[in-house]
Amino acid sequence: MFTNLFLLSFVIGSNLIIGILLGLSGISGFLLPLIYVGVLKMPVHDSLALSFLSFSVSGIIGAYSYWKSKNMDLKLALYLSIGSLPGAFLGVQINVMIPDFLAKLLLYVFVLLAGLSILLKKNKENTNSLNGNNHSKILDSSLMVVLLGFLTSAICSLTGAGGPILLVPLLASLGVNIRVAVGVSLLNSVVIAIPSIFGYFAHASMINTSSLIMASLIGTIVGIVTGARFATKVPLHQLKMVIAIITILSSVYMLVMLKLGA
Repeated sequence: MFTNLFLLSFVIGSNLIIGILLGLSGISGFLLPLIYVGVLKMPVHDSLALSFLSFSVSGIIGAYSYWKSKNMDLKLALYLSIGSLPGAFLGVQINVMIPDFLAKLLLYVFVLLAGLSILLKKNKENTNSLNGNNHSKILDSSLMVVLLGFLTSAICSLTGAGGPILLVPLLASLGVNIRVAVGVSLLNSVVIAIPSIFGYFAHASMINTSSLIMASLIGTIVGIVTGARFATKVPLHQLKMVIAIITILSSVYMLVMLKLGA
């Protein structure tokens, strides 16, 4: 009983912390599967099932917020989503077919790359706020946008990334306003999460499924709402640097431990 209580408390706490960071910065969701797999030693599929459940909740809340502030391109989100559904399904199928060691390796490496990308990326939120007239011609092709959604969602569902960490810099580099890119990516993360949730829960082995789901949802919702309230009061650049450093150190540690345990 004590073990179950500790597990539920840790899941609530983890989702609360990550939810706050998401509400503050829009990133860090990819840390959840790292915590579940690396710290709690949960099976990969169980960890990804709970993580994508949290991603769906944070995506809905975040996307609604960006839509209300008129930072949403529904047409772009629609075409990305058309590719994202089959892409996410493919990513899940690849993950369940490969050995656990390889799945963990892909997760840790992707989280490491995500941390490095945050650390190395300069703060260009103002300079990247481009007009629609300056965007890449790739965005004018519906087929290319669908393909972009397919590829990014396959990577995200395979590795456990939430979606924005990969899609936001890609859209920004193609000329999409940075805030619109975040809003579209949050909405797209919900689409990625749908097949991922069903796919990973189908292969999960967790015993207290309903309790873990409730703990995950409670922590995520409270965390995101709390983080969003203080989003304008925290220096975003410094916060991202702290997240990046923690991400890099923790993923390197997990990679070393995975190597030693191999």
